[in-house]
Amino acid sequence: MASSSTRLLTFAEFEQLPDTQQGFRYELRHGELFKVPPPKHRHFRVQQNLRELLARAVGAAGLVATEFGFKPQPEHQYWIADVAYVSRARWDRIPENGYLEGAPDLVVEVLSGSNTAAEMLDRRNVCLENGALEFWLVDPEHRQVEVSTPDGRSITYKSGQAIPLLAAPGSHIPVDAIFQ
Repeated sequence: MASSSTRLLTFAEFEQLPDTQQGFRYELRHGELFKVPPPKHRHFRVQQNLRELLARAVGAAGLVATEFGFKPQPEHQYWIADVAYVSRARWDRIPENGYLEGAPDLVVEVLSGSNTAAEMLDRRNVCLENGALEFWLVDPEHRQVEVSTPDGRSITYKSGQAIPLLAAPGSHIPVDAIFQ
């Protein structure tokens, strides 16, 4: 996280902010404005690998996107998932000029140097409490993926293993393919 404001903002106020910092994204986290730098090379490569792997696995069942904006909670939140999957039924309910209300079915966050453990724990908890069926925390440094579900389970998958997809029963994502 590059910077933070001190005054709590509503989503309506957040939407009215001018876009003055090219190359940076903004998130609204619990009413605070955060300026987030663009992904670096390795982070971007992992995002693209995941997008392609997930899109192949889910097919027409939904949408897979990188840098996906959503509102995990309505009033003081706007987050950007590194990678997200949204089922077709939920996607079709998003207003043309709006955002997904609640978290995507699958939220993937790729760790980078600016992330803190507290931030990732908060993201996981808020997403799983607001519609996510899975939250993946991808660690490029250790080449592993922690998969968490709303029932409180977390499983870490490492090299040589494959992650089963709740969104596409019977499909698996090989951990090694994520980091190629």
